[in-house]
Order: sequence, then structure tokens, then C-alpha cells
Amino acid sequence: MDAYLEEELYDLLTACIQQPDSPELAARKNRIAEIGKELAADSGADATENMFFAIENRIQGEIGEDARPYRSWWNSISGEWKY
Repeated sequence: MDAYLEEELYDLLTACIQQPDSPELAARKNRIAEIGKELAADSGADATENMFFAIENRIQGEIGEDARPYRSWWNSISGEWKY
């Protein structure tokens, strides 16, 4: 399951970074939050941290952009995640 979520998260974040003015931004942001909730519920804060770290590295390596500003979209998921 995590591999599917990683791919979906990568696609969503890449789209948000490359198309920040898209009318689909709100829907993408909501789905990104849902993915974070799924990860946290299934495997805890370590899983969310590991997933986002992997995504940050992929985005940096593949499109040369920084995904760190989007970490804050998961702030409401748990008290352990504060960016």
C-alpha cells in the first residue's frame, strides 16, 4: 500500500509545485492530507516522516524543486508533526 501512496503523493506534490495556480490545487491539497492521515493511522509518525523524506528527495532529484514547504499541509494530522 505504501508504494501506491508514495506514487500518488509524488504525482500530487509535483503537480502542486509545477501548477500552483491550478483550479485543482484545493482538491490535491485535500488528497495529500488524506494520504498523510492514512500513513499516520497505519504506521505512525515515523512512517509519515519517512514517506515525506523519500518524496522530497525524489522531487529534488527529478524536477529540481523543493517539496519542504508542503510539509505543513500535514501539520493537523498529529501533534508530532509540526513544520
